[in-house]
Amino acid sequence: MTEQPRTPNVPAKPSLDGLEDKWVRAWDEAGVYRFDRTRPRGEVFSIDTPPPTVSGSLHVGHVFSYTHTDTVARFHRMCGRAVFYPMGWDDNGLPTERRVQNHFGVRCDPSLPYDPSFEPPAEPDPKRQVPVSRRTFIELCERLTEVDEKAFEEMWRRVGLSVDWDHLYTTIGERSRTASQRAFLRNLARGEAYVSEAPTLWDVTFRTAVAQAELEDREQPGAFHRIRFHGEDRPVYVETTRPELLPACVALVAHPDDERYRELFGTTVRTPLFGVEVPVLAHRLAEPGKGSGIAMICTFGDVTDVVWWRELDLPTRAVIGWDGRLATEPPEGVPAEPYRELAGRTVFAAKERVVELLRESGDLDGEPRKISRAVKFYEKGSRPLEIVTTRQWYIRNGGRDGATRADLLARGAELRWHPGYMRARYDNWVEGLNGDWLISRQRFFGVPIPVWYPLDEAGEPRHDAPITPSEDALPVDPSSDVPPGYTEDQRGAPNGFAGDPDVMDTWATSSLTPQIAGGWEHDADLFGRVFPYSLRPQAHDIIRTWLFSTVVRSHLEHGSLPWTDTALSGWILDPDRKKMSKSKGNVVTPIGLLREYGSDAVRYWAAGGRPGTDTAFDTGQIKVGRRLAIKILNASKFVLGLGEAGDGAAATEPLDRAMLAALSGVVRDATEAFEGYDYARALERTERFFWEFCDDYLELVKARAYGEGPEALSARAALRTALSVLLRLFAPVLPFVTEEVWSWWRRGSVHAASWPSAAELPPGGDPAVLAATGEALRQVRKAKSAAKASMRADVERAVVRGAEVTRVARADLAAAGRIAELALEDAPAGLTVDVTLAPAG
Repeated sequence: MTEQPRTPNVPAKPSLDGLEDKWVRAWDEAGVYRFDRTRPRGEVFSIDTPPPTVSGSLHVGHVFSYTHTDTVARFHRMCGRAVFYPMGWDDNGLPTERRVQNHFGVRCDPSLPYDPSFEPPAEPDPKRQVPVSRRTFIELCERLTEVDEKAFEEMWRRVGLSVDWDHLYTTIGERSRTASQRAFLRNLARGEAYVSEAPTLWDVTFRTAVAQAELEDREQPGAFHRIRFHGEDRPVYVETTRPELLPACVALVAHPDDERYRELFGTTVRTPLFGVEVPVLAHRLAEPGKGSGIAMICTFGDVTDVVWWRELDLPTRAVIGWDGRLATEPPEGVPAEPYRELAGRTVFAAKERVVELLRESGDLDGEPRKISRAVKFYEKGSRPLEIVTTRQWYIRNGGRDGATRADLLARGAELRWHPGYMRARYDNWVEGLNGDWLISRQRFFGVPIPVWYPLDEAGEPRHDAPITPSEDALPVDPSSDVPPGYTEDQRGAPNGFAGDPDVMDTWATSSLTPQIAGGWEHDADLFGRVFPYSLRPQAHDIIRTWLFSTVVRSHLEHGSLPWTDTALSGWILDPDRKKMSKSKGNVVTPIGLLREYGSDAVRYWAAGGRPGTDTAFDTGQIKVGRRLAIKILNASKFVLGLGEAGDGAAATEPLDRAMLAALSGVVRDATEAFEGYDYARALERTERFFWEFCDDYLELVKARAYGEGPEALSARAALRTALSVLLRLFAPVLPFVTEEVWSWWRRGSVHAASWPSAAELPPGGDPAVLAATGEALRQVRKAKSAAKASMRADVERAVVRGAEVTRVARADLAAAGRIAELALEDAPAGLTVDVTLAPAG
């Protein structure tokens, strides 16, 4: 990683145009970013790269956060480490299914047989989707994701990500399916995975279970309905937002200290309309100040209902089905009249009809009172979640186990967070868990749950005795593969078997990205060099999902953290300060920006976003980045056009040594910032020096550098030293322009060159000399501007007061300012310059 000089070959008209195509191809051919797997573990810097979801196109938020990671990877590579920087595509799960349904106009119907000759409609209609077999649907998912993945790779290459494309993986690929199923089987064998039939949060649109980590609250309009229950001695009024759940009511509940209802505890009341007797019970979660202070417990209206149902040991009267409609038959104990008025209706239609019936019966007290309330949604859904009883698979994550929770909190304390305050989000999430991790999904394009169930004499599955494959048989698909000891003709037959129809939650696979990319149980040598990883970069909003789930899997399988550090990126905000997202329709796609301004300019804007901080999208900053890249080209052309400094030439003049001393401080600051994952601070410090270097130092030494003798050689040596250091400091953020300039006068790649160190720069210089002399020159220019004179106007006399340090650079100051007579005088404080311009003409 040493610099190899050569005779400069500087273009007559340097340009940013075409640099991306030129250097992406050159880097790939030379293998500049290829991971050296011969290096020992201690010399490896490994990155658990986020695999972007392949469902459409990348947006500028992706470029923002992935640029942050890339700057860190480039820094560590230049520091001499072997950087393991893989890329993955997250191509399984609901986003891909939705895209395939809309793109091809199909929907999956697992009951249909496979048709190998099927082709999707030439003009797909998303509203009239063609039913296809599960196998056909998966093939269409694979077809579309392959197209998307090629487009993603092309985009990332243009952005300049220095990933090693030899280590590309997909979350639906064979290696990922094997790793996911292996981890699940080991969780199952250790008792960490289990199946349970219980109330489950359910999305009625996608007809799948939803985990706690995938929930979001959305404000929705609603209304409180004050309805009358019939007690033996008096009516009891309940205020509810969900009157349609009356047939599912199993009890009323009030706080044990509520005097209004204490005498009713242990008695029963009859439900309006249905006349079902339900008990009145006490529970600490009832809120005396909410509504009438007494609530109806329904199975199930919300998560509190589930808690009451479980802790009070209540019966179940389920009325809402997987499709979000009320069941066609009433629950046990509920009369058919008037339930038939509600059977088969949507929740909304049932609510309207119940309110009408309550008015007719006189059990609605007054009119509904409109409110706005937080309602739980699946983060990708458009309809409120319901709670239905289903059989699902879970992995223990501390939600029901205090010891595991404590272990995972300890893992959070062990992890190094950048920025540090983000750890609180992790701790709050773990401490607030109210259940284990639900990992099964009732979808199609995902990693199958690798179990079968034996069927009894009646053909009913025995869920308490799952059949599992051996690890060397993985991956398996129970819907088409046969379990050990059975034959295909026994599928679905009495005393035969049935495959588990579910797939794993996409996070159940993504939580294993360190293992998948690192070759766990597939490439032991690689895994031993990269695991635990050095870094997990990701967005702050998925700490509760991706980061936490990865910690869970690594803790359970390896007894360790999956990485030592995590660096969190913020969101990209639109001009209204709202998060950019595809669902909101406010995203900006990057291809137009990359073509108009160049990749370095977009990367410059991205690298200005501090770790963990939300950043507004700003084309103004992108334009600044382009100006900076152009300035690097032009300043480099000037420096290299001055001629050679000569073998052994060194910076000997005070101003030259002052500049290099100031640059030494920049190197120290930028290095410290990068080591702390603060790429924005490193860029800020480097850029500020670069503009001062161009505006002040270049102007001050220009005349001397064009001259002859040791003073000129000193200037040229200092300029070339500074250019080498600055190109390397900028390289992580601006890879294309720095590589272009580097190629003019150095062999090899700047990205394989050594990161600069303060030891490269000569000691003994005084940065104050450059700062004061530069300020004096600025004041001379200001005086010329005030007089509306050219910067090349001659100065008859200038008096500099209060900056004795400028004495050693007075010849450079006089030449740069075109000053005929330069006087230096003491002053008590502050630097001032009096300027007398030479007479015009």
